Amino acid sequence: MKKIVLFALGLVASATAFAQDEIETTVSGDVVSSYIWRGQDLGSTALQPTLGIGYKGLSLTAWGSYALTNSSDTKEFDLTLGYTLGGLNIGLTDYWFDSGLDPEARYFKYDAHGTNHVFEANIGYDFGFASLQWYTNISGNDGVNKDGDRAYSSYVEATVPFQLATVDWTATAGAVPYATDFYGTNGFAVTNLALKASKEIKVTDSFSVPVFGQVVANPCSQKAYLVLGFTLQP
Repeated sequence: MKKIVLFALGLVASATAFAQDEIETTVSGDVVSSYIWRGQDLGSTALQPTLGIGYKGLSLTAWGSYALTNSSDTKEFDLTLGYTLGGLNIGLTDYWFDSGLDPEARYFKYDAHGTNHVFEANIGYDFGFASLQWYTNISGNDGVNKDGDRAYSSYVEATVPFQLATVDWTATAGAVPYATDFYGTNGFAVTNLALKASKEIKVTDSFSVPVFGQVVANPCSQKAYLVLGFTLQP
């Protein structure tokens, strides 16, 4: 019996050590002056929490956006299942908004013609010096094209990270390849040109706050935005 107990304790200890080595957890929250997504203005000052777990390239992430100053802004809750292998990544995201086809904003309503969910698939590759991503809505409350048919709205984005003057920078260029009212386009359109700067601000010897600023332009809608934000994390 003693050997069995010791063996069981050994298995538990091994499993705990294995979990600590392999499982990654993310808990953080961004506070942003405005919510700009792919060149679109989706709301004012917001809190955007993130909770995620990852294991050997497989990840499940929950993300949300909740207005801090304007109660009429749309609330959002997203779940993303992703997998990364080397530079390749694929994923599936379930976006949910408290406005849309269902006036009662029921989260568990998945009726194809009455849901507030949008399901999006993505594939991309990180080359190191740059990354390229393609996103397509595959189900849910998608937009329509010029003929009034489901558009399978898509968005393609290239990002280039670099460092300048001890600050981390990211340049982004995004476009919608064909007409969809989901992004407000009548055909191919560049919808997102952005430049983001990030830097950790040291508060104490053991605590710092990542701060970021971003300039975003949408040539399609002729709009431009300046966003400031910071991240809270353990």
